[in-house]
Amino acid sequence: MSDLVLTRRSIFDQAWPIMLGQATVPLVGIADTVVIGRTGDAAALAGVALGTTIINFVFWTFGFLRMGMTGMTAQAKGAGDEAEVRAMLVRGLLLGTLIGVLLFALQIAIIPAAFAVLAGGEALDAAARGYVSARFFGAPAGLAVYALVGWFLGLGRTRAALVLQVAMNCINIVADIAFVWHFGMGAAGVGYGTAIAEWSALVIGSGIALSVLGPGALSAIRAQGRALIDREALRRLFAVNADIMIRTIALLATFAWFANAGARLGTVPLAANHVLMQFVSVSAFVLDGFAFTAESRIGIAIGKRSRPDFLRAFRLTGEFTAIAGLCFALGIWLAGPSLIAVITDNAQVRAAAGALLVWTALVPLIGAPAWLFDGIFIGATRGRALRNAALAATALYIGTDLLMRPWGATGVWIALLASYVWRALALGAYLPGLTRSIAESPRRA
Repeated sequence: MSDLVLTRRSIFDQAWPIMLGQATVPLVGIADTVVIGRTGDAAALAGVALGTTIINFVFWTFGFLRMGMTGMTAQAKGAGDEAEVRAMLVRGLLLGTLIGVLLFALQIAIIPAAFAVLAGGEALDAAARGYVSARFFGAPAGLAVYALVGWFLGLGRTRAALVLQVAMNCINIVADIAFVWHFGMGAAGVGYGTAIAEWSALVIGSGIALSVLGPGALSAIRAQGRALIDREALRRLFAVNADIMIRTIALLATFAWFANAGARLGTVPLAANHVLMQFVSVSAFVLDGFAFTAESRIGIAIGKRSRPDFLRAFRLTGEFTAIAGLCFALGIWLAGPSLIAVITDNAQVRAAAGALLVWTALVPLIGAPAWLFDGIFIGATRGRALRNAALAATALYIGTDLLMRPWGATGVWIALLASYVWRALALGAYLPGLTRSIAESPRRA
């Protein structure tokens, strides 16, 4: 696929491997939920939900390793700077591994602090602690894989990203089933299964990356020497990523608040929300196929300094995102009751989830613009806009949730829907300035 071609066909060709790969990510979450949910133990299911919230908050605080890598790698590719493309890979892998080692060392302080904030009761906390402790063993590999995936997406190598994600997630599912159903390790088994999958993915992904770079890749990397850690390049990397990190923390705070809102209502509402969030995860991850395509295409357009390419990438990915959001909304509404019954056989959890399904179905429709705008601004490496919009949206979400508390579980979901509206509006306000900032220049031959 040529980087210079921007058609609906080329956008879809780039997006579908991401969509397929991304679909396997929440499928792992669903598999985890089914493995625990079919035991009929609501406390264990809620424990995985609470533990997942904590791990997502801690790990995705460093989600800039994926997002920053995508935008900066795409811009380097658009500018034709192959040396910088190689350097971005090395920097991302080193940074991800080092941060992961630090998290593993600090878990002795992180875990008690997390449960002090998100306490859910003795039985619930015990299950969640086992899961969280196990997940920290995979932290160095998991964060390095974030960087690998971001690098692949920045290059438009979506099929390489697909192979990596499918391999990791298949290993994850098999390991979870073995640890939970065969060895009876409960929530901790789910965590260890994921950690093993992350280490396996780092090995597989590193091999794929060397293949993408082609023969002589290691020699070329060694020849760059100190350029790999160029001070100005590192300064830009950290400046962009610091803003994206704050943005990610703000958005993670939204979902942590959402999980705590469910925990505040009791074990059954928390478990029901976790079941419904699997539908949201599938929608978000699959629709991210178009957002990630936007990241790559927008980044390449900016690297080329081509405003026409920027506008066309925005329009084409926006068309696909809107159609996909509507399809997912209808799918959740129609298939939701049957899927809830498959995920859990706890009658109370089924009833609670069914009562809230209509609000869940609206998430992909209302959330689609926010997800697309994220892709545009990540590809443009506009960290400050992402940071400010996320902070504003999170503050407005918390205020909305507090106002909606008299509505109980329904109010919790309405507030979540509003959070996507606030985020889209906040990022949309920056869009005219971003468009004006892209200088016109002749296309590259």
